[in-house]
Amino acid sequence: MMISRAYTRCRYGQMHYREAAPENPTAPTLILLHQNPSSSYEYELLMKAVSKDRRVIAFDTPGYGMSDAPPAPLDMAAYAASFSDAIDNLQVEGKIDVYGFHTGTLLAIELALLRRDKVGRIALTGIPMYPPAKRADLLRQIKEGPENDEQGTVTLSMLARLWDYVVVQRDKRVSLDRAIRAFADKAWVLDRSSWAYRGVWSYDYARLPGLNIPSLLLQPDEQLREASLAAAALIPDITIRHLPDLNRDIFEFAQEQIAHELCHFFN
Repeated sequence: MMISRAYTRCRYGQMHYREAAPENPTAPTLILLHQNPSSSYEYELLMKAVSKDRRVIAFDTPGYGMSDAPPAPLDMAAYAASFSDAIDNLQVEGKIDVYGFHTGTLLAIELALLRRDKVGRIALTGIPMYPPAKRADLLRQIKEGPENDEQGTVTLSMLARLWDYVVVQRDKRVSLDRAIRAFADKAWVLDRSSWAYRGVWSYDYARLPGLNIPSLLLQPDEQLREASLAAAALIPDITIRHLPDLNRDIFEFAQEQIAHELCHFFN
């Protein structure tokens, strides 16, 4: 399945997206929303696996990937409104399904709450609902973090940590070439990598009980597992599927398994 890349419009300018589709789709369009500071690149292998019977669109969040940045950091609802703009501008017909990973879970939830007329089902992996005190501390760290400097002290330190996490600590089933490409994808927006996290760590989880559509938590045995299960307990109509054999880099080697779980739920 070939993946094409293009731009559409949203309230913050141009929004970049990747798309894959069979010649005659028979299932609702699937929207993919990525973690940050990544882009729709992280979904390329999954898109090929999940687009056998449906159109699949993976957006770059405003300010990430190749999408234009908003004038300032946004909350999750404002990011979701930009995806709503893009969906309308692409003239996506009928009901849609949505899948979000990590930051993308909150974006998917907010898009579903905003577009009750459009979103039929959502699937989520890794809802970042840490305890309130931890979220407040993470938000404080972002707001009080050091500014970039001429010597590059802050930026180079961030790059070193990013390389260690994305490349050195990767699941070794991921090739070095793919890991380096993922590193470059995240490093590309290093100057605003924390923008979406402001919305993540200030998110109001009291909104979750208002999600009244069929939902799926597809949960690996990862760092966010306990936080994600706690958040899922707040969602009324949710199915939980545990993936105990998976941890990180799941779209790099388990894309067929993820695609199977998603299609089984959405269908």
